[in-house]
Amino acid sequence: MPCALVWFRNDLRLSDHPALHTAVAQGYTAVPVYIHDESTADTGAASRWWLHHSLHALQQDLQRLGSRLIILTGDSSAALLGAARDTGARTLFWNRRYDPAGTAQDQQVEAALAAAGIATQSFSAALLREPADFGKADGSPYRVFTPFWKALQKAGPPRVPLAAPATLPGIEKLPRRGVALKALGLLPASGWDRQFYTHWQPGESTAWNRLQAFLDDALLDYPQDRDRPALPGTSGLSPHLHFGEITPARIWHLAQAWAAGQSRSGAIAAVEAFLRQIAWRDFAHHLLFHFPHLRERPLDARYDAFPWATDYAAALAAWQHGETGIPVIDAGMRQLWRSGWMHNRVRMLCASLLTKNLLVPWQQGARWFADTLVDADVANNSFGWQWAAGCGADAAPWFRIFNPVTQGERFDGDGSYVRRWVPELQQLPAQWIHKPWQAPAPVLAAAGVTPGENYPLPIIDLAESRTRALDAWSQVKQQRR
Repeated sequence: MPCALVWFRNDLRLSDHPALHTAVAQGYTAVPVYIHDESTADTGAASRWWLHHSLHALQQDLQRLGSRLIILTGDSSAALLGAARDTGARTLFWNRRYDPAGTAQDQQVEAALAAAGIATQSFSAALLREPADFGKADGSPYRVFTPFWKALQKAGPPRVPLAAPATLPGIEKLPRRGVALKALGLLPASGWDRQFYTHWQPGESTAWNRLQAFLDDALLDYPQDRDRPALPGTSGLSPHLHFGEITPARIWHLAQAWAAGQSRSGAIAAVEAFLRQIAWRDFAHHLLFHFPHLRERPLDARYDAFPWATDYAAALAAWQHGETGIPVIDAGMRQLWRSGWMHNRVRMLCASLLTKNLLVPWQQGARWFADTLVDADVANNSFGWQWAAGCGADAAPWFRIFNPVTQGERFDGDGSYVRRWVPELQQLPAQWIHKPWQAPAPVLAAAGVTPGENYPLPIIDLAESRTRALDAWSQVKQQRR
């Protein structure tokens, strides 16, 4: 049998993998290759942890089918040319990426292999719709989510997911420069990740199990539970999606099948609410594809002149380490540090406090999230931070400044989320747990809380900082967009 290279990147799975499926269907012996190319790697420390374990899971899955994963390092074009030379492969299959580094890499690889006489085939696999082919009637990209979502619904269901191969032929000739997974040095040397293992198990099989558990136990209540950080009301699939252990097309079809089999009221509405969140991910990638500067520069150019604070190192550090003295913010930032993940509602609150109350440039928050989130996706992260800062597409209006006290009382009314991640406050009554600085002295004493000693006082006055933020916004809102 002729052999072909199948290049794995952010698609670390065997099912619904168009590149692998097509290679096998066309009669090739598939040679699975992963290349760790630092020139295009875009993973922070937490994501590197996930990547290590996801690659390990993929190795095991391939071995069960009779194949193996070849891990290479260095420039992707050179590594693929070398692997093709060593194995005799004359064709390369891969699934496309849509971030700026990924699309540039696609073009470079295709050109390099074509020059060497090696055929290439690439496929759509990571999104519901390809950004290059999905836009408004005039050909321009969407900048507001609601029209994007309506067009997505009108376009109909995504492609039908593909089954995993039942078996794979063994590889006769191995590339000579393959390395062991451990040689990539992806795991933190500090042991910072030790608590990640209690929260996550990367890999395709876990992604499937997590989705099934969500469908069985949580989807029906998703519309009302998804904003409550103390509840297991969300799917937890974001890192599995980011590393391609499961596809949005697979999720879409399984969720719709679940709804079709339900007789309980609210099932259709629950599925639509859930799939709407999956569509937000597509929208973020749509924006990054069409506006490659999204990662570093505001989409709304007026904010290039925004009067951000300049002396913010201390405030940024307090925010990063969950020491702001504002309980729901500290709970979120500590959840992030210990688990590599944060509930989406709390992400919005933390981002609002940093960019609006503290006037710290949104890029600083985005970089911290990129390093500490196991699901740190450049499109979602950039879009989310610009949304929170008010300078992106479909952004929250600048005057929408979340109050973390009232938000905490609304979505964590009994304080369960804060008690879990900020144990210093465990004994405070719910009435005061989101504003301990206002609690009467006897209440604080009974709870063992001494503000400024065993739990910090707020680093910012929320009311005063809100006024300051609105004054800063007034300096840019009159400029031409």
